Amino acid sequence: MGYEEIIILLPLIFPLVTATISLFFKKNTSLNDIISIVGSSSLLVISAAFLFPLIIEEGIVTTQIGGWEAPFGITIVVDMFSALMLLIASIVGLMVTIYAIQNISSKKKGFGFFVFFHLLIMAVNGAFLAGDIFNLYVWFEVMLIASFVLLVLGNGKKQLIATVKYTLLSFIASAFLLIGVGMIYGITGSLNMADVALFVQENDNEPLITVAAVLFMLPFSIKAALFPLYFWLPDSYHTPDISISALFSGLLTKVGIYAMIRFFTLIFIHDINYTHTILLVVAGFTMLSGVFGALSKMDMRRILSFHIVSQVGYMILGLALYTPLAVAGAIFYVIQHILAKTNLFLITGLVEKIKGSSNLKEISGLYHRFPIVSIIFLIVALSLAGLPPFSAFWAKFILIKAGFEVKEYFVVAIALITGLLTLFSMVKIWVNAFWGKEQKERERNLIKSEKSLFKNQLNLIFPVVMIALATLFIGLFSMPLMEYASIAAEQLMNPDLYIKAVLGSSN
Repeated sequence: MGYEEIIILLPLIFPLVTATISLFFKKNTSLNDIISIVGSSSLLVISAAFLFPLIIEEGIVTTQIGGWEAPFGITIVVDMFSALMLLIASIVGLMVTIYAIQNISSKKKGFGFFVFFHLLIMAVNGAFLAGDIFNLYVWFEVMLIASFVLLVLGNGKKQLIATVKYTLLSFIASAFLLIGVGMIYGITGSLNMADVALFVQENDNEPLITVAAVLFMLPFSIKAALFPLYFWLPDSYHTPDISISALFSGLLTKVGIYAMIRFFTLIFIHDINYTHTILLVVAGFTMLSGVFGALSKMDMRRILSFHIVSQVGYMILGLALYTPLAVAGAIFYVIQHILAKTNLFLITGLVEKIKGSSNLKEISGLYHRFPIVSIIFLIVALSLAGLPPFSAFWAKFILIKAGFEVKEYFVVAIALITGLLTLFSMVKIWVNAFWGKEQKERERNLIKSEKSLFKNQLNLIFPVVMIALATLFIGLFSMPLMEYASIAAEQLMNPDLYIKAVLGSSN
């Protein structure tokens, strides 16, 4: 096995090794913390210093597990899109690890928090690397098992109820996905994505392929929290420890988005007037229903959970418009949103540390004693809302420009309205939680001053500051990310590049 093959397998090996070692030392909290930090840091170094430069140089890199040539073996594929997702996942993984060291109790760590945390990261990376449809299904299942455990950890009543809803919908999604896998195999005789894509190119008039496309659209929509299948998310993400909510909000729905973009740019492009029109309608309803749900809530966690839904709509909008600019905008949006949404949940955790609650009816006046935390929240919130010069502004600008180019004016209007309502929602949080007069009569502070916060809660502050700086950097210097997103979009919009990389130049 050559250097390239080893490098692209490391995002699977490192989390697995870290999880295994954590399992043996899960009762030793201090050692477990160190193991997790080392494992997450190593994964970031691999993704940033080795894997990403390799993809920049080589384009698309593949390996065949066990030496079986495609389409017969297990194929691992990394292109610019998956490399970007692996890099951002490793960044978020490290930041949440640092935060969780102080946020997660020793008891929950003893129950195996970091074991399942790293297994979840491994499964997420596996989904990004999968070049085989069945293996993508397997990684989804590993991801769901790990997420079930993390969601229910703590055994609270609300967590158990949320886990039941999450589990039920996940089983339904898995059932439809498995049916889709069986149908694709029955139609094409293969589950290798490149081989299936080649078959669809040569048999684009096969009506069962459209049926399979819809079958895959359904489970991916559940996993990505698209309208009308998103209701499980706001009922689940506000219940666990904030570290878990932050990780879920940043990564889990994006795996569904990744799969949707991958399948509907590589395989199911035989009838885009049908499939992508469905996605366009779904994107519009997802944006509106999510933002209206956020406007109706008064708890920061629930507001942010509904905003995950509305922002997912923008990502699907880029795929539905199906132009190189729109797909690049969707990828840009995914990357910046992972950072922004993760950080907003982490900041909400700080608010709960300070005030004992994240309900806007019970907290106010944070700015007076915690100005730095408040300003960090404002930066990330304005980024989510899409105000210039913050990161989401450029992503939304690209998507709206792409919408105008293909004359989809109605959905562009929905995107603009959703942006304004998102801003209103963020302002509601700012006015109620940060800017208002402090409610002395409801004082429940665990932390009395910002100086004490920075001194005693450094593990909570450091990730928040670093992600905020990254978000600000993407907004002020957006061109590098846009260039990489454009390269990823060009590769996605030219499926022959992927097919040739996996199956060889003879196909």
